Amino acid sequence: MRTRHSRRLVCLLSLALLAANTGCGAEPEADARPLIKAGGTPVAHFTAGEQSAGKAALDAYSGYLAASRQASARSDPGHPELARFLADPLLTRVRVAIRTAKEHGAMRTGRLVSDPTVVSVDLAADPPTVEIQDCLDATDYRLVYAKDHRVVPGTRGGRYVATATAARYPDGRWLINAGTAHQDQPC
Repeated sequence: MRTRHSRRLVCLLSLALLAANTGCGAEPEADARPLIKAGGTPVAHFTAGEQSAGKAALDAYSGYLAASRQASARSDPGHPELARFLADPLLTRVRVAIRTAKEHGAMRTGRLVSDPTVVSVDLAADPPTVEIQDCLDATDYRLVYAKDHRVVPGTRGGRYVATATAARYPDGRWLINAGTAHQDQPC
């Protein structure tokens, strides 16, 4: 029975993890990173507006990771900082992932290391968007049972690519509204 329960938990949490894994982390070094275009080369010709949008999006991404880490460690899907940096549909997906872990007696512990870069800025879009790519190192970031801190079977760490989208909302805030962990793509 324990095996079936563990498999069900892993399945549910794996789905939730794909939705929210980019948000379970550590503070990225966003301020030190240059804006990057697709292909990994720095973009020297971004306008001042695009540079500003990229920095605001990376700040939102950093806040998202920190808030998600705090909420996941406390098993608190209603953590108020989540809504400060996230918007739907990702906000709901992150909350569901945290709630699912909590309902199964699991929580996240450890450290998630982030290394984000801006891959594109589109200020003409409605709403304006910034695409972010990250290399997440989840080697020391574990899903554990809250009761005894044993690692949940079938969960894994490692280094992999994650992507996120930030959008500028009518109130002027940049919020992360989409994100995916690509655990099949090492970095």
